[in-house]
Amino acid sequence: MKIYTKTGDKGKTSLIGGKRVSKADLRIETYGTIDELNSFIGLLRDQSIDLHIKNTLLTIQNNLFSIGTLLAIDPENKKLQSKDNPYTNLNISDNDISVLESEMDSFNENLPELAHFILPGGHPTVSICHICRTTCRKAERYCVAVNEQSNVSEHIIIYLNRLSDYFFVLARKLSHDLGVSEIKWEPKNK
Repeated sequence: MKIYTKTGDKGKTSLIGGKRVSKADLRIETYGTIDELNSFIGLLRDQSIDLHIKNTLLTIQNNLFSIGTLLAIDPENKKLQSKDNPYTNLNISDNDISVLESEMDSFNENLPELAHFILPGGHPTVSICHICRTTCRKAERYCVAVNEQSNVSEHIIIYLNRLSDYFFVLARKLSHDLGVSEIKWEPKNK
């Protein structure tokens, strides 16, 4: 099977359901950003980090693949909006959100109180966390914009919001674990 189809050579792609749209369509940009985030998480997972965190990141990657698939469904295709839709088992649940919150609570138990803004950096692994955080925020903004045009599950938007927080707290945890000082933002005084 060839990976190239040539069907996108004119700048169009298909949503699940067959509708052809511009590759610059907001929905395509949104699930493309989810894919970008997923790739950065893969890079983070490839670092020398705790196995529990690696497993959590793998779960997050699977959730993001489900989110990307849900965003790729043509919202105007009524057949795909029905209960018979083969993608109905793909969803983000309250439990998925709770897992992120529990992980952050666990990380925070051993971290110093946050008393200032932190600049990204200090260690390559920490920097990757911040890249994941900012890419996640971008994906969240795009999801909100798509939601203003057509319905996006509230759980997806909440999940992305918590996920960006998760990467911030994970960056702090990894800084702590690696013995790296957090870089405090020093506003320039006139």
